[in-house]
Amino acid sequence: MTENFSHIDDQGRVRMVDVTAKSPAERVAKAQAVVRLREDTLAMIRDQAVPKGNVLETARIAGIMAAKQTSGLIPMCHPLNLTHVQIDFFPQPSEGTIRIEAVARVISGTGVEMEALTAAAVAALTIYDMCKAHDRAIAISDIYLLEKSGGKSGTWLRGQET
Repeated sequence: MTENFSHIDDQGRVRMVDVTAKSPAERVAKAQAVVRLREDTLAMIRDQAVPKGNVLETARIAGIMAAKQTSGLIPMCHPLNLTHVQIDFFPQPSEGTIRIEAVARVISGTGVEMEALTAAAVAALTIYDMCKAHDRAIAISDIYLLEKSGGKSGTWLRGQET
């Protein structure tokens, strides 16, 4: 059973994967998170009327910072020298949501999926933190990998799994 899990050795012990022999390659990962808010909360964000300040720019900075700190948060993640992190927001007022996309890039022997996921999640948490005094019912959902490329396993796209 353990042969299918790269973070468990043949004796069932947790381990950090050894990527020493892997060739550096450009690796990219894109993840998302969705924040559901009340209509008036979305309007306050749009109008920059939230008392704590510019919600989306603060969330963008928080997501970038989080991506850079992923190895300190997730025990088996390798510290990476990220070459780029981008956070974009897609408000969907008709659905009462803001969809967050986070992209992380690196030239490394290991992937950046966890960095992209962490960036999206922390950006969503920052939106919650900045708006919670006005809207305690904010919900965060749909945090998942959208795509990844680079390295031995190549490209993976959500919805095109085999």
